[in-house]
Amino acid sequence: MATTPIVAGRKSGRGRRGVPRYGAMADINMTPFIDVMLVLLIIFMVAAPLLTTGVTVDLPRASATALNVDRKPIAVSLNEQGQLYVMDEPIADADLVAKLQAASQSDVDQRIYLRASKAVPYGRVAEIMAAVTTAGYKKVALVTEPIKQ
Repeated sequence: MATTPIVAGRKSGRGRRGVPRYGAMADINMTPFIDVMLVLLIIFMVAAPLLTTGVTVDLPRASATALNVDRKPIAVSLNEQGQLYVMDEPIADADLVAKLQAASQSDVDQRIYLRASKAVPYGRVAEIMAAVTTAGYKKVALVTEPIKQ
């Protein structure tokens, strides 16, 4: 009867008496976790621009830099037909000042963003801007799209 020789240095995955040499792994498997995080990041990057504005306006292009904003500004928008919106709600021109005062809680230091389509005549934009500044709001900014280079 032949005997099996004992080879020195040979180790198997099990220790003595059939007990595994390494204990159970209690860590999170990072590969699927990172995959899920990357998918969520892509979803939020695609969805975030859709959440910023409600009224679709074809903005003119300019080479101005973005403003630093410490709180959410009030958006006043003019679409191609000249319809006026404050915070995505259509309003009449006569109700503009009252709606701004209600939205800002009569805080004239509140920043106002005026978004107007490039199809709207400049005179109409100037009328709205004059109404806003006459109401006492001095932080009025015109919103444009950056020039693609």
